[in-house]
Amino acid sequence: MRYTMEDETIVNTDNATKVFSEGTEWDGRNTVSLATGDQWVHQTLYRSKKGRWYIETNSQWQGSTPHAEYIEPVDAARWLLKNNYKAEDIPTELSKYIPEIEE
Repeated sequence: MRYTMEDETIVNTDNATKVFSEGTEWDGRNTVSLATGDQWVHQTLYRSKKGRWYIETNSQWQGSTPHAEYIEPVDAARWLLKNNYKAEDIPTELSKYIPEIEE
């Protein structure tokens, strides 16, 4: 999927060098996204071929439009931790942020 970003660059998810799916958990009734806390709204984290991190957000709600936004590397690391990725599964370029994020 292609998205025009806020700075007018265009990202193509097919060109991403890294892709991370959101974590989910069962709340007793529904499978809920750890990224969004919602059963209907989902996110995927990407690293562009130029090394920028962005999140794609999709919703199952009728009439909603998927979108993407760039995020800072520290926020990409935070997103990965929030989605239950283990430190050893987090890219080296992001793992340096773990000490400042996690207590």
